[in-house]
Amino acid sequence: MNYTVSVIFRAIPLMMMAVCVGYGLYVWNAADSTGNFVAGRVVTALGIICLCLFCTAATIIRQLIGRYTSFDRFFYPSIGYLAATAAVIYGTTLFIGATNAEQAREYVAGHVIFGVGLVSGCVATVATASTKFSLIPVNAHSPENDTQIPSTAFRRSTVLVLSAIPIALASVAWVVAITNLVLPSTPERFTVGHVVGGLAMICTSLIGLVLTILHQVQKSYSPREQLLWPVLVIAMGSLSLIWGIILLVLHSESYFWTPGFVMIGLGLVCFSILSKVGLLALVWRRTFPLANRVPLLPITTALACLFLAAFLFQAAVVDSNVFIAAHVLVGLGAICFSLYSIVSILESGTSSAG
Repeated sequence: MNYTVSVIFRAIPLMMMAVCVGYGLYVWNAADSTGNFVAGRVVTALGIICLCLFCTAATIIRQLIGRYTSFDRFFYPSIGYLAATAAVIYGTTLFIGATNAEQAREYVAGHVIFGVGLVSGCVATVATASTKFSLIPVNAHSPENDTQIPSTAFRRSTVLVLSAIPIALASVAWVVAITNLVLPSTPERFTVGHVVGGLAMICTSLIGLVLTILHQVQKSYSPREQLLWPVLVIAMGSLSLIWGIILLVLHSESYFWTPGFVMIGLGLVCFSILSKVGLLALVWRRTFPLANRVPLLPITTALACLFLAAFLFQAAVVDSNVFIAAHVLVGLGAICFSLYSIVSILESGTSSAG
């Protein structure tokens, strides 16, 4: 990878972060309606995921171009975790203060931003696991029966901690989602339960990505995992898509629209993650001629989010119930395009070693 290309791939998630933050703040301050309150804050928060994806991109690229330092190893994961923590704290302060029905918008926005913070924490863990990415191309071309852990790989305790982080964050997301779904139903609980459930599916998908990277670094990645983790991500993406479609088909109440469309978008993000998990599985100790086509998947999902958002913006002219979903889908499209940058970097890194 030459330096110019490396700059472009690092710039993409930063530009997408700028889009989310700029667009989110614009919507946030455009009016004092519930739709602007929720959509503006959520889209702004989605920029944090893009920032964490930038940290992952920078971590991998600086290894590929031979400029990775001890400072980088600490700096980029720290930025990701700090941003994720900020989202969790801000989201929590919003929904904890929502004690009555008049504060439904704070309840919804707070929980969703909290969930975005959990996803960001998982992405920051991907960046941390990627601090030894340079070992993966070397390990991938080692003999099939060579399972000796490289001397420069992670310590066992580090592997256990990094593996536990996304599992814990996904568990929290699932608990929040299920709790809101089983409590007496209100529009805000219904929305939170489903949307945070979709975010939990993204966290679950990221478990597969973190473990894939860790086990390939440790040279302990097994044939079983080559199937298991991609299937897990496909299952999460399909579940979110189908769940969203079911909500749209049922739409017995007007508030079904927002979680229905947003869950479709979250499912598309899961399939963008599949491009990373799948690529790493496909090129592990074998040649995959179509590896350079894999980055087309997150481009497709990004376009799907944006085209769906375009239709919803038109629908919002006569039905304000899709206003929030239309804006959030723009942010999800930005995340998918940021993931295009990451999978392109992975393709370059894994194909360059022989």
